[in-house]
Amino acid sequence: MISFVIPAHNEELHIGPTLQAVDESAREVGEPFEVIVVDDASTDRTAAIAEQRGARVLHVANRQIAATRNAGAKAARGDIFFFVDADTLTNPDAIRAALRVLRGGAVGGGCVFRFDGGLPLWAQVLYPVAVVSARLLKLVGGCFLFCTREAFESIGGFCERYYAAEEAAFIKSLKRIGRFVVPRPTVITSGRKLRTYSARRIIGEAWRWSMAGPESYQRRDGLDIWYGERPSDRGRPT
Repeated sequence: MISFVIPAHNEELHIGPTLQAVDESAREVGEPFEVIVVDDASTDRTAAIAEQRGARVLHVANRQIAATRNAGAKAARGDIFFFVDADTLTNPDAIRAALRVLRGGAVGGGCVFRFDGGLPLWAQVLYPVAVVSARLLKLVGGCFLFCTREAFESIGGFCERYYAAEEAAFIKSLKRIGRFVVPRPTVITSGRKLRTYSARRIIGEAWRWSMAGPESYQRRDGLDIWYGERPSDRGRPT
């Protein structure tokens, strides 16, 4: 069985389309699957929408992405895990490619993503560079990651010391035990951070991540990009 684990905090605007994309994609792939939404202390209709869409909803109050993903994996019944962000749209090609590489001996992988909606000019310029780097380094963002249950349990899941950049530590750990693959298909994720925060702020965080890695994210303080109140996203597709 395939287990889709979707961490979510106040994602009522995105969780419906995300679940619809997962359901339609997985049904087209044609393998048994389950969908687990890990509702992390939401105060909006995230959990209600997820239940209406037929997902199994797990309630936690971690406010830490690594712990929330791990909680979903612990509740999962599948032998293959897909970790999908609540603002990310999957597709059958991405799922098929992931299953193919896992069954070919890889321990895990992740897909490069495209952004929804319009992006500021600086982001449009930097995006192609980021894509090439992700494929060369086999280091992708956390919006669409996959691995075998065996590999997940072998590395102990996501490191709960980190409040951000936990996907980088997760990927590094997977690479230690086997092959990590970035397949050709892409997924779509929200560009809201790029639209609602300044270039200086986003590039500054990217520089911090590249210089110090996950070790610089062991406290939630100052991580309002991930944990603060979300600014209004005027560029969100309707």
